[in-house]
Amino acid sequence: MSSETTQWYASWFNTPYYHILYRDRDHVEAHEFMDRLTRHLKLNKDAHILDLACGRGRHSIYLNKIGYEVTGLDLSEESIQYARQFENDRLHFDMHDMCMPYKKQFDAVFNLFTSFGYFEHDADNLKTIKAIQSDLKPEGLAVIDFMNVPFVAKNLIAENVKSVDGITFKLNRRIEDGHIIKEIKFADGDQDFFFTERVKALTLHDFQAMFNEANLKLVEICGDYHLNPFVESTSERLIMIFKRL
Repeated sequence: MSSETTQWYASWFNTPYYHILYRDRDHVEAHEFMDRLTRHLKLNKDAHILDLACGRGRHSIYLNKIGYEVTGLDLSEESIQYARQFENDRLHFDMHDMCMPYKKQFDAVFNLFTSFGYFEHDADNLKTIKAIQSDLKPEGLAVIDFMNVPFVAKNLIAENVKSVDGITFKLNRRIEDGHIIKEIKFADGDQDFFFTERVKALTLHDFQAMFNEANLKLVEICGDYHLNPFVESTSERLIMIFKRL
């Protein structure tokens, strides 16, 4: 099986293997980040948050647990079907293409854990930024949590092996044609699999240009999940807080 397609994410994110490979993501860190971020943004408990590209809903579920109304959107049918078991009157999930504005506006829009830059064409990344602008209420705030590309480039691990649930994943990484590429090879039973993750190597300058085109104003930049100030050479994350002009 291969993801030889411009929409690599559509095939890879819909497989159970994606969730197996990334099962050990730090949920405690994610929850603490949501606690810090919602306090930092001074969101009151009546706020309605959009979790854009929510996956199986780990951030959405926790945000709802601490009192917020949350809508989680994702293109993956498998992920949304899984997440819907957690729905309640203040937590909803829907399949949706993030390039397109949603049918309502929100007090805050969160795009977390490098869930941006998947598209082959720059125009689609800009469409997503413009969609976020449309999804925001006039006084709303948006957050994109992206990798800090200069830091990633300097610290890139070219290859490693990871074993989960009896499956050995061979991971190869490189920077090519303005993208950070991860190749994932593994076997399950007598079947071989190959997937590619391909994320546009967007820098702060690239995001600022898109924000300007979408009539958005960058109000703060943080460099890690503790919301310390961003330093291009040493920060692991590029966390941008912005709003409508």
